[in-house]
Parts: sequence; structure tokens; C-alpha cells
Amino acid sequence: MELIEVAKLYRHIKKYFPFFDASADRAKDDHTRYLKDFPADTAWANIDQHILTETVTPQIAHIRGRLGDQIDSKRSKDKAAEYEAQLQEWAASDSPPPPGYWEDMRRKLRGDIE
Repeated sequence: MELIEVAKLYRHIKKYFPFFDASADRAKDDHTRYLKDFPADTAWANIDQHILTETVTPQIAHIRGRLGDQIDSKRSKDKAAEYEAQLQEWAASDSPPPPGYWEDMRRKLRGDIE
């Protein structure tokens, strides 16, 4: 997030939580320490969810949310979707072996054919 985005977010939080410190000094401090590497859209989404569901004044942890968990969840969902697509592809191309395949295999296992 850019410093200006942090300031806008803090003003937004202040509207719903009057005791929230939205001062420029706090915004600058928090930006430098905690929010510089964090995506703004995720921060806004986390705060909007917090406003809808919580009564406590948000802190940095609420702004950052559980990004690591969210990333892991998305990764797991993507892997599951890939696996499901692979299963569907295998099911679509499923066909019996050619005629005589199993007989040839049995002979090879017995050593009848080189």
C-alpha cells in the first residue's frame, strides 16, 4: 500500500470507529512498519468485512487479515480444480485396451513371448 492509501483507509475506519487514531503520524508509522508490502484491495476488503461483523476498533491485524491463510486456501482450491480437471480428462478418454492386450500380457508374464 502507498502512504496515501493508508491515510484514506484510516479516514474510512474513523467514520465507523470514532476512537480509531487516524492521525497522519500513525498512518506514516503503520505504513512504514506494517502496511508497505500489503495489497490495498485486500486491506479494504478486510476492513469492510470487519465493519460488517465486528464491534471492536480494528488494529493492524484486522487490516492485514489472514492473508497467508487466504493464499493457502486459494492455492489448495486451485490444486483441487486442477486435479478435478485431470480426472474429467481421464474419464473422457477412458477406453478399453485393444483386442488381445490382456492375452499378450499373460503370455509375456509366463515367458511365452520375448
